[in-house]
Amino acid sequence: MKRVAIAGGIGAGKTAVTDRLTFLGYHVIDADIVARKVLQKGEPAWRAVRDAFGTAVLTPEGTIDRAFLADVVFHDASALRRLNHITHGYIRNEIARELGDSNAPVVFVALPLYRAELREFLQLDEAWAVLVDPAMALERLVAQRAMSEEDAAARVAAQMGNDERVALVDRVIWNDGTLEDLYGRLDVALAEIVKT
Repeated sequence: MKRVAIAGGIGAGKTAVTDRLTFLGYHVIDADIVARKVLQKGEPAWRAVRDAFGTAVLTPEGTIDRAFLADVVFHDASALRRLNHITHGYIRNEIARELGDSNAPVVFVALPLYRAELREFLQLDEAWAVLVDPAMALERLVAQRAMSEEDAAARVAAQMGNDERVALVDRVIWNDGTLEDLYGRLDVALAEIVKT
């Protein structure tokens, strides 16, 4: 089995890549979906987040109010660090479990917060990054996700830059054109991973 991380910041097009991989029949584990799973009401990560941020982060039903929590952490760097410190271990362990359960020949793991230590922990063969110019990411967030410019800028600024991502990965897939351009670049990468 080959294990490939797909990294990329908000607005870069990582979801477009993973959606395409799923459409093509590849097994994709998405860290964002795993995060929702580990933060379900009553789970240890849910309790830790509630204890750290208070009941204000809960909906009336007792689930994590993701929009409220995002607004808090993307406007407060220390709150973002606290949230990441709480959740990353739970997310990482669940991804490792799901990888261990897979018998697919190639598994892709979508990791918006890719770090070098994940290569060894998840036994990754390669790491790819989907990249876009930050100004284009900002435009996409405002146009496609109806975010305010201030909110979009805060989220982009809270993440690592493209230079940092490039230093951590084996391959860069630029998403600065059309969806067809992105798919073409992905096809080239897939052809190489499948033949090696």
